[in-house]
This record gives sequence, structure tokens and C-alpha cells, in this order.
Amino acid sequence: MGLFWTIPIAVLAALALLALIISRRPDVFRIARSTVIDAPPQTVFAILNNVRRGIDWSPFERSDPNMKRVYSGPDSGVGATLEWDGSRQCGSGRIRIIESVQASHIALALDMVRPMKASNRVTFTLEPSPQGTRLTWAMEGRMNFIGKAFGLVCNSEKMVGGMFETGLADLKKLAEWEAPRAA
Repeated sequence: MGLFWTIPIAVLAALALLALIISRRPDVFRIARSTVIDAPPQTVFAILNNVRRGIDWSPFERSDPNMKRVYSGPDSGVGATLEWDGSRQCGSGRIRIIESVQASHIALALDMVRPMKASNRVTFTLEPSPQGTRLTWAMEGRMNFIGKAFGLVCNSEKMVGGMFETGLADLKKLAEWEAPRAA
């Protein structure tokens, strides 16, 4: 009978240890990337402040060419909203501008429905620099137990951070192309 119980007890001990490790992971996360764009903050801000312009530069918008989009509220600024429903990769959810400070700061509420429910805050911080604009794109939020467990097998910092880097590179090209036309 001793050998019969050894395997189930070992499995339960391993599961308990795994649950302890998961529960001790941080309850919050923040992912951020920055770049310098050779364009004035007003040019960069105008692109970011309009949720309809995301398709011009955001890798999240481009991940599913068949994504269904519904825009509501104003075209830009506080209240501008995008709801989407797409493939397994892009999921479905809603993003809405909740703060908009001319040429310096934009904050958005991101509510994911699938693949995993989550509510996060996305920010764009624009700072004038000698080269134009220093832009930081960040996302932060709380992590529940399932999110913490997911983080053990999937490096969200690397995955989402890589998408931010791609988006910032595309935004940089777009803003630098539009900058002379904005003058």
C-alpha cells in the first residue's frame, strides 16, 4: 500500500508547490518600450489620439486582416472607442481613450474579452527631445491566478514587448513621413 500512495502524494505535493509558486508571483505587471521619433510631439500625438489610425501602424490591428471593427464616440480624444472581434490571435475586446493631454499624454482603457478576460491601462507618453519626440508605450494591469500561471509558460514581456517594438518602428516611419506635411 505504501507504493500505491507514493505517486498520488508526489503529484499532490508537486501541484501544491506549483500553486505556491504561482500565488507568489507579482499581482501587477507593466510592459513598456520607448523610441525617439524625428517629428514634433503634435504630429505623433495626432496619430495616437485617433483610434481609427491604429490600423496605419499598430501590429495588434494588423494581426487579422478580417478583424471586425466598430468605432464609436468621437474620432479622436477622450471617448474615442474601438471594439473589435477577430481571430484567436487578436481576440476580441474594446479600447477607449480615457485621458488626452495635447501633445504629451494619452491613456486608454483596454478591456479584453478573449482569449482571456483582462482590463489593462495603456499609456503613450510623449516628451520633446532634441531629435523630435521621445515616445513611451506602456501597458499595465493586475494579474489574477490564471494570468500568473500563464506567465510561467508564456513570456508576455517578450511577446507583447516585441509587438510594441514593431508598432513603435511603424509609428516612427509614419510620423516622420507625415511630419513635413503637418508644418
